[in-house]
Amino acid sequence: MTTATNVLAEAEVTAPRPRRRRRRAVESDDTRKTNWWATALIAVCSLTVLIPLYLAVVVALKSPEQLAAGNGFEWPNPVRWENFADAWERTAFPQALVNTSLITVGSVVFTLLTSSVVAYALARNSHRRFFKGVFFYFLAALFIPFPIIMLPLVKQTSLLGLDNQIGMILLYTIFGISLNIFIYSAYIRSIPIELEEAARVDGASTWRVFWQIVFPLLTPINATVGILTCVWAWNDFIMPLVVLTDPAARTIPLAQYVFQGQYNIDTTTAFASYLMAMAPLLIVYIFSQRWVISGVTRGSIK
Repeated sequence: MTTATNVLAEAEVTAPRPRRRRRRAVESDDTRKTNWWATALIAVCSLTVLIPLYLAVVVALKSPEQLAAGNGFEWPNPVRWENFADAWERTAFPQALVNTSLITVGSVVFTLLTSSVVAYALARNSHRRFFKGVFFYFLAALFIPFPIIMLPLVKQTSLLGLDNQIGMILLYTIFGISLNIFIYSAYIRSIPIELEEAARVDGASTWRVFWQIVFPLLTPINATVGILTCVWAWNDFIMPLVVLTDPAARTIPLAQYVFQGQYNIDTTTAFASYLMAMAPLLIVYIFSQRWVISGVTRGSIK
């Protein structure tokens, strides 16, 4: 017995390791290999963003004489920081920043509250003919260009007294609802219906199910829709131009139009104002990018 036990023990020690572990190790090593083609493609694509950004910074720091003398890519010497002060004064930047922030924040809040509710109703009742028709009705609005309805829109907003910041918030909420419903519906369908059924068994109403169970689960996609709406409302030029009538209510893109003259353009000061307008939106994106990426990936995987 002792001899047999010793033989078995020696056999277990000298026995080779299973091949499965080796395969797993090889597979894990393969996943660590760098895809150089994809890396090179990403590097080339990043240049399409970095080069214009560098050019914008360089031009914003030059004087008109330096810009006219060089090719545009050389670093200015000396650096002209006065361009930012001139842009601050000529665009009345604090007032324009307040107006743009008010419209943007209001548009994002109303968009998240309304689009999520409508998309939830359509997604959970998509098997019914009426709700399916409403869903395609909203999607059809994506194919209507804004210039077609621009003139009737200006007339209606003027008659209703909505040619101000409140009217802009309502317009961004309404015009963005089509795309937002399309984004929300795909994500809501991926949420298990069993969660809502369990809440209904406990006596929860439809509104309570949505606000306490479904809406907290929409955080990633809320960030995605929020940042898209924020970028649109912040950078939009044509809608504030045709809707707003009070010069004191002008947004940053409208205020920057002061640099466009009939015969010349104050390029250096204009680029300084562009960087000033871009800074707040860039900060918002830096803090919210992980939720945006999470919303996109979760919506595509589920």
